[in-house]
Amino acid sequence: MSIADPIANFLTLIRNASSAKQDIVDCPSSRTKEAISQMLKIEGFIKNFKKIDDKKQGVIRIYLKYGKGKEKPPVITNLQRVSMPGRRVYKKVDEIKSVFGGIGIAIISTSKGLKTDKECREAGIGGEVLCRIW
Repeated sequence: MSIADPIANFLTLIRNASSAKQDIVDCPSSRTKEAISQMLKIEGFIKNFKKIDDKKQGVIRIYLKYGKGKEKPPVITNLQRVSMPGRRVYKKVDEIKSVFGGIGIAIISTSKGLKTDKECREAGIGGEVLCRIW
């Protein structure tokens, strides 16, 4: 079975696991999903991730991060898919805005690979806005 939008499915898996307060979530692997997971780890939205070889496509296991206290609020409040297969959203460098005043990040596919909104503004390049995370 093929998925029409694998990145949206990936984000939905993370969103659902986070709201259900699960510690880990497994999803099918791809280079783009690995790059997004790496960015989430660097920016502090997840604890860690690892690729598990299952002799097929592979699986990415993401270890979710939560705050302290009884409620244990998830670090990821929301994930929003911006550009979709049916409606691509491209932004020039001067059109890229920060997400919630810098609290969140936007992941942008550029000619230099996947970058955060801050990295794009520093490098002076635009691209396709894949998603916003806060």
